[in-house]
Amino acid sequence: MISETMVDLSRWQFAATSLYHFLFVPLTLGLSFLLAIMESTYVMTGKEIYKDMTQFWGKLFGINFALGVTTGLTMEFQFGMNWSYFSHYVGDIFGAPLAIEGLMAFFLESTFVGLFFFGWDKLGKGQHLLVTWLVALGTNLSALWILVANGWMQNPVGAEFNYETMRMEISSFADLLLNPAAQVKFVHTVAAGYTTASVFVLGISAYYMLKGRDVWVMKAAIPVVRCKKPNWPLLRPNGIP
Repeated sequence: MISETMVDLSRWQFAATSLYHFLFVPLTLGLSFLLAIMESTYVMTGKEIYKDMTQFWGKLFGINFALGVTTGLTMEFQFGMNWSYFSHYVGDIFGAPLAIEGLMAFFLESTFVGLFFFGWDKLGKGQHLLVTWLVALGTNLSALWILVANGWMQNPVGAEFNYETMRMEISSFADLLLNPAAQVKFVHTVAAGYTTASVFVLGISAYYMLKGRDVWVMKAAIPVVRCKKPNWPLLRPNGIP
């Protein structure tokens, strides 16, 4: 028999870990696409200022990405340490999206993040731009698969209870993926991430301009951020005003 105190402590620990991890997630989501837009502008116009801009914000993205990965790995370990019975009971469903996220999205973004930072002098303009867009794609695919797992916990569709194994099992992967709860959460989270990154870039740009540092680079960042303004109703849960 597990005591209520043990359960409460496990909840508090997992909540603290999740909160700390999510401090870095929205900025990673938003900055990845901002970097892709900045570098696309550099490739299309040939102006070095947009390359400098991409490299500057890329450094901040790299720091944020590293912190997000380390805190996320800590959180995943707690699925087994704090909620081992739950993980066993729904592992076939809950674990599938997380496994796909790790094998497809996380490996994709991790591989190309390295090429993003170390490939400026080794790859052509078009090749490096493709790398940057793949980083953005991988980052947002990670969010999709994680929110598919989260959405199933809110709205458990596409699954049934197996009386022989005493576990929940997937009955329809399509229903799991197209779960309305997951799709709404994905749009909401990604839109919030784009807004967070926009405010982050605008805030730091304003600070640099006030200090008179790299003024032209920071001024050039403002139109790029403005072109990526999200649909504000999507920031509300369920997209309801």
